[in-house]
Amino acid sequence: MTRKTLTLFDPALVRPALLEAFKKLDPRVQWRNPVMFVVYVGSAFTTALAAIKPEGFTAAVALWLWFTVLFANFAEAMAEGRSKAQAASLRGLKKQTWAKKLDGQFDRTTPRTEMTWLPLEAAHLRKGDVVLVEAGDTIPADGEVIDGVASVDESAITGESAPVIRESGGDFSAVTGGTRVLSDWIVVRVAVNPGETFVDRMIAMVENAKRHKTPNEIALTILLVALTIVFLGVVVTLLPFSLFSVQASGAGEPVSLVVLVALLVCLIPTTIAGLLSAIGVAGMSRMMQANVIATSGRAVEAAGDVDVLLLDKTGTITLGNRQASQFVSAPGVTDAALADAAQLASLADETPEGRSIVVLAKQKFNLRERDLSSLQAVFVPFTAQTRMSGVDLPGPRLLRKGAADAIRKHVEALGGRFPTAVQTAVDDVSRRGSTPLVVADGAHVLGVVELKDVVKGGIKERFAELRRMGIKTVMVTGDNRLTAAAIAAEAGVDDFLAEATPEAKLQLIRSYQANGQLVAMTGDGTNDAPALAQADVAVAMNTGTQAAKEAGNMVDLDSNPTKLIEIVETGKQMLMTRGSLTTFSIANDIAKYFAIIPAAFVTTYPQLSALNFMHLASPSSAILSAVVFNALIIIFLIPLALKGVAYRAVGAAALLRRNLAIYGLGGMVVPFIGIKLIDMVLAAAGLT
Repeated sequence: MTRKTLTLFDPALVRPALLEAFKKLDPRVQWRNPVMFVVYVGSAFTTALAAIKPEGFTAAVALWLWFTVLFANFAEAMAEGRSKAQAASLRGLKKQTWAKKLDGQFDRTTPRTEMTWLPLEAAHLRKGDVVLVEAGDTIPADGEVIDGVASVDESAITGESAPVIRESGGDFSAVTGGTRVLSDWIVVRVAVNPGETFVDRMIAMVENAKRHKTPNEIALTILLVALTIVFLGVVVTLLPFSLFSVQASGAGEPVSLVVLVALLVCLIPTTIAGLLSAIGVAGMSRMMQANVIATSGRAVEAAGDVDVLLLDKTGTITLGNRQASQFVSAPGVTDAALADAAQLASLADETPEGRSIVVLAKQKFNLRERDLSSLQAVFVPFTAQTRMSGVDLPGPRLLRKGAADAIRKHVEALGGRFPTAVQTAVDDVSRRGSTPLVVADGAHVLGVVELKDVVKGGIKERFAELRRMGIKTVMVTGDNRLTAAAIAAEAGVDDFLAEATPEAKLQLIRSYQANGQLVAMTGDGTNDAPALAQADVAVAMNTGTQAAKEAGNMVDLDSNPTKLIEIVETGKQMLMTRGSLTTFSIANDIAKYFAIIPAAFVTTYPQLSALNFMHLASPSSAILSAVVFNALIIIFLIPLALKGVAYRAVGAAALLRRNLAIYGLGGMVVPFIGIKLIDMVLAAAGLT
């Protein structure tokens, strides 16, 4: 999609985020985050104490507590700002357009020039309306092409400048409102009502992402609230304990309310609580940067928890453009005769496979293309029922090419026999991972054309990475088992489903889910819709049918089936970021124990001064330094929350060890250094 790339702290983002941070001080907003609401109440309480009894220490603590709340608000506002910028670029696609609406019922047999098309504002179109879109027109709404074929510029949505073909029937019939027809014409049946278009859903998704917590986020919030309640209980008991200790020892002073508030704020998990919402919104934003639109944060999170990936062979694992590589003739038939028949059967076949047969025959045997009209040829198109195509020539010659079992049935129906040698050749070709096409002239089998589909470079390594992460990869293909097994072995997938039907895909997904596993898959056709609806993460191609897009919970604007791997990586990155910052947040409390607790009780228990190994200047400086560090660390972690931690394809155990080593150990060490440096600054400034 066309969008302006913004840097992490771009002024266009920072200025609105600062203003939004103050707007979020509304108690109704703060209440949504229970942990930060405790900090919010503590800030208001210390401010009241400072107003009642003006004192530099109390005012400083109150000021930095407010900074803690503001920095947390700023982190969330920055993440939301990036999403709003994306929404603004999408909103630019929504412009008022006029449509040519059909007056009456659509009849395919009636020429479009004889139908009545009335001008109508696109905003007034309703689901089921039929519109005509000609060269130069903007498609007024999302819909399905029901007649015609046209070249469409979808760069406003996908960012790709190359036009795409949209036509009635098949898996490339869906069109998106806001895109433009470059040539020819199409008749479109509107699929949505105003406000429900694809662009509308994208805008709503990015604008509302912050309002919907995912299950993992809710679970983590409950944990953080529980920790906050525990620390609140501990801090509340410290006041009577302090009063009793001072009375019993006859020395020192009771701990002040300001110190108790500071201790509470520093001990509760404010760091992760302040960044939690930002992490979730940033995860959605990273999906959009990858040109993937998710219907909810739940879908993004599920992508990070996926156990099984279902991947189509063609276009995902292989390049998808099978090419004829050799002719394998039957006994008693020359390769030249086979090539001649295969070329004749492919002259009207405009598929890449058909064109490659014509080219191979020309290259190997110098057979030139023939004119079908001069040959009085009748082309027989491929159908899903017959699984073969060909041409009828005078003679009569019934030339057919297709799947081995389909040609076998055809030949036997004409009274012929399927040679054993040809079946052996079919099996050999299949074992090599290629696709065999059998050619027949009436009841006489001529041989086999081998079609090769090349496995994508680097895909095997990608699958190995997924395996290290504990994700199982399953290749789904309509090929026979032999071909599927050969391709699966070459690509390095864990399993495969051959001769896949919609029912077989659905059954496979359900079997994995019955074992408690989360399943992700891609699809673009109407026949993929049931499986997409069943999968936990369902990525529909933007070029696919409306049924597929409605069944999925993500839409890939680039229509790249391999994008599923990137989606899983993005989802895992979001979970890794959340886990890393949670570890850091909990670990950095340790330093605050050594800073605040000795400072709070040293007058009553002088022995606690031994815990002040950081040699902080004074009790007030120790407490204020801890509060300042607690606020500043949120700012320093905002880039990590927005960009996410570096993704690594490692298993859960290795990831946990790395997390504890970097963010656990780092979370313990960094606060000691930070608090000491802040204390030195306060001492140098004479503020202790």
